Amino acid sequence: MGSAETKAAGPGAAEPRPAEPTGTGSSGSGTALTAADAAGVTAAGGRGRSDLAGLEAGLDALETRAAAKVPVWHLLRDKVAPPVLAVLLVLVVWQLAYHFQVKPHYELPSPADVAGSVHQMWLQGTLFGYIWTSLSRGALGYVASVVIGTPLGLLVARVAPVRAAIGPILSGLQAMPSVAWVPAAIIWFGLNNSTIYAVVLLGAVPSIANGLVSGIDQVPPLFLRAGRTIGATGLRGVRHVLLPAALPGYLSGLKQGWAFAWRSLMAAEIIATSPMLGTGLGQLLENARTNSDMPGVLAAILLILVVGIGIELLVFKPVERRVLRSRGLLV
Repeated sequence: MGSAETKAAGPGAAEPRPAEPTGTGSSGSGTALTAADAAGVTAAGGRGRSDLAGLEAGLDALETRAAAKVPVWHLLRDKVAPPVLAVLLVLVVWQLAYHFQVKPHYELPSPADVAGSVHQMWLQGTLFGYIWTSLSRGALGYVASVVIGTPLGLLVARVAPVRAAIGPILSGLQAMPSVAWVPAAIIWFGLNNSTIYAVVLLGAVPSIANGLVSGIDQVPPLFLRAGRTIGATGLRGVRHVLLPAALPGYLSGLKQGWAFAWRSLMAAEIIATSPMLGTGLGQLLENARTNSDMPGVLAAILLILVVGIGIELLVFKPVERRVLRSRGLLV
């Protein structure tokens, strides 16, 4: 009977199942799978960050021009050669005009005669004295003009009634020839340095103030609102927001102010001559004219020109390049 039951149960009975893994084995397999997935995710994230960093570096490389070292001969060709050739061309034309007597020799001396006049001043030890007298006056008058013109420009730019009252006057003073102030300044102050400084101030202050006004007018209002949001108001807003944003226009006003100061100084020195004032380049020019010394006249004119160009190249040009480079406008 037992054998019959066994036979009956045999065909319908389920196949014996394999032993299931124990709980410990299942937990270990799940832990291993999770660690592998985490490692894969970490590796994928690392590759993603690496790709993103590479993309950002590529974009920066596209936007930034490589600062390659410029060969010396390139600098000579691009920076030195053009002005040197221009000077040589002027000297050639000048010598030809002297050779063909476009004007009598006593009216148009040769370049060699003018160079001889400068060399004579060098031998006498007076050349640098003439230059220093004018340059020190111009520098002192210019600094005073900046001190006066900067707050005046801020006031005109930020206060509407002041702009309505003073703005047209500043523009008129800027357009007015500085030499027109010399007779009045002589009457007011006499033949002394006060006359010269007064003429320099009247020539330079309007240019500096108007340059700052123009720079402030070009500042986006968003900058000012952002400054007020972070608490930059009053003098702090002027120092940290307004003046830096208006710096390109202000710098143009400073350059123009120096040009007006130098021209005003020369006009004052030519007209207001006195032994008490010393001898600057303007007095040197006037003395040469009085003595009918045409080589001396042209030598004084060239010295005035050289000093003006030197201040532009040694002072204002580097400052301008630094400002433009800091704003990404110059590489």
